[in-house]
Amino acid sequence: MHFLRSIPLVACLAGVSSIAMAASNTDLTVKGSITPSACAPLISGGGMVDFGKLAVKDLNAEQYTSLPNQSIQLSVRCEAPTFFTLTTIDNRAGSSANHDFWHGLGMTPEGEKLGGTAFHLYAPVADGVAVRTITSQDGGVTWLPTSLLTHTMLTAVAIGNQLVPIAVQNFDAEIRLYAHIAPADDLTLTDEVPVDGHATVQVNYL
Repeated sequence: MHFLRSIPLVACLAGVSSIAMAASNTDLTVKGSITPSACAPLISGGGMVDFGKLAVKDLNAEQYTSLPNQSIQLSVRCEAPTFFTLTTIDNRAGSSANHDFWHGLGMTPEGEKLGGTAFHLYAPVADGVAVRTITSQDGGVTWLPTSLLTHTMLTAVAIGNQLVPIAVQNFDAEIRLYAHIAPADDLTLTDEVPVDGHATVQVNYL
């Protein structure tokens, strides 16, 4: 559709100044690759984490309230050893009351940020061998050893003390969730407010 819409514009410009059009040009390169093997991420329990009902009186008035840590299992199954990274999509983007790399928990009806949650990967295993996770904030140019799984970084698998992603066919890890509720004094909680976090785990191929 974009290419079709550009045709009338090019025709008009050519009629005004054919010399300028002849001297000004640029190239468009389309690149990519088709991977021979695909990977599928799986999360235990359908990816549902329920903190139940939280009483307003139990929330800290001036500081963040930490909710009990929750854990679910993440598995990635590939058809063959594959170089891949993991990242998330924060489907409640803009509602995190914590750091930018945390995931939002929704808003109150008054538009106040309810809190946030961070995901960390623990006890990672790749093809039956204990490994560690590494993350990159620059698209895979450099890597650091961290357990974060977030929408602002790429997460890959490495062996030992290395900082180089490896190809993996079967990957398993515990996703541990750390959730905080914003200070109660910053929230309007006269009515019941749902904790409404929602994120998508995404597999990207290197």
